[in-house]
Amino acid sequence: MVLMATNDVRQRVFESEFLPELDALYGFAFHLTYDEAGAEDLVQDTIERAIKAIDQYRQGTNAKAWLFTIMRNHFINDYRKRARRPNTVDFEDVAALIPDTESQNIPSLVDWDDADLQNMVGDELSAAMNRLSDDFRMVIILNDLLDFKYEEIAEILGVPIGTVRSRLFRARNLLAKDLQDYAAANGFTNNRKKDS
Repeated sequence: MVLMATNDVRQRVFESEFLPELDALYGFAFHLTYDEAGAEDLVQDTIERAIKAIDQYRQGTNAKAWLFTIMRNHFINDYRKRARRPNTVDFEDVAALIPDTESQNIPSLVDWDDADLQNMVGDELSAAMNRLSDDFRMVIILNDLLDFKYEEIAEILGVPIGTVRSRLFRARNLLAKDLQDYAAANGFTNNRKKDS
């Protein structure tokens, strides 16, 4: 049983296990919202929910995965609420109607303000990431950018580990296909044998 008895213990857990994860939480929140203010709000809501539920947290376990799960669930619940609102138009739905030749003139939908992430990905990759579904984009972000293990991603997303592997495989293939022309134009080649 890991119920925390005193406020001092709660404070110590918060400071030692939750606060070190704020930067990672913000990075994930930004990838979910693509908006600085929205990401900050999502982190704040996540921390608030974590504090309220701190007695349910088991000290010494994976605080990062626990916080990411709270964030993901809150984001999805909020997304569902917004989806039920009438008379709204999603930009990605409109952008999908624009022919490919014109869409290349549209700036990337993601503003990668995090300097570390800017160094990790270029404009072409961020645009390709934006074209992925949320499920695929989430596993790519969690695994390839934030270095979560499959087991942690499964816990965060609330899906079986096989689903994580499948989504990651499919997401990477979609990105590879989407970036094929860009790669060829820049001298990158695919040396893997293609299935006949």
